Amino acid sequence: MSTPLTIGLLVFPDVTQLDLTGPLQVFTSVPGVTVHLVWKDLEPVQSDAVMKILPTTTFAECPQLDVICVPGGYGADEMLNDVEVLDFLRAQAEGARYITSVCTGALILGAAGLLSGYRATTHWTAIDSLEPFGAIPVKTRVCVDRNRVTGGGVTAGIDFALTLVAEIFDRPTAEAVQLRLEYNPAPPFTSGSPDTAPKEVLEPYLERIAPMRAYRAGAVARAVANVNGTDN
Repeated sequence: MSTPLTIGLLVFPDVTQLDLTGPLQVFTSVPGVTVHLVWKDLEPVQSDAVMKILPTTTFAECPQLDVICVPGGYGADEMLNDVEVLDFLRAQAEGARYITSVCTGALILGAAGLLSGYRATTHWTAIDSLEPFGAIPVKTRVCVDRNRVTGGGVTAGIDFALTLVAEIFDRPTAEAVQLRLEYNPAPPFTSGSPDTAPKEVLEPYLERIAPMRAYRAGAVARAVANVNGTDN
């Protein structure tokens, strides 16, 4: 690809910073790519970690994006019913080449009516929330369906971004970025999936996040009702 590429990553309160900064590091490692961090205003946005993220442009000032990327995090549940956010995504989607997400950002795309009929993935705790939006859930690290590219939970954002770079440019370009980042994971444990985590780790974790999942279920139900009540 020889023409410039413009990528926009959505920023919002309580975003999981690695959902955003993992792909951001990949995208900004590709020569000729312009990356925007987009939010309603330019004030620093608190992530779900200590760091704050500074948007580079607003919804109103954002140019047409070639790629729109929506990360996830605890704050994603609030975005499911945020009209301003959903309207921005729908408007950008009309001209974007790729509509993408990481983790529970897929639910935000679903709430905007942008995943109906598409295969998609998300964080394992939220995979059951995709189908109500008309998406076809796929339990995989990265899912590519036409111009929808979705990544699984948090660390999958790097895999997602490298996959997208290879899709848009070519494999050598993506592999050069991977080499630069020394992305050669060798996790010390096998607890990164509910399929491999030991019972004594998985069960207490599920109990701890039960209230969060119940809250998300309510947010999803309201968002699904809104999607079904519109033409989007």
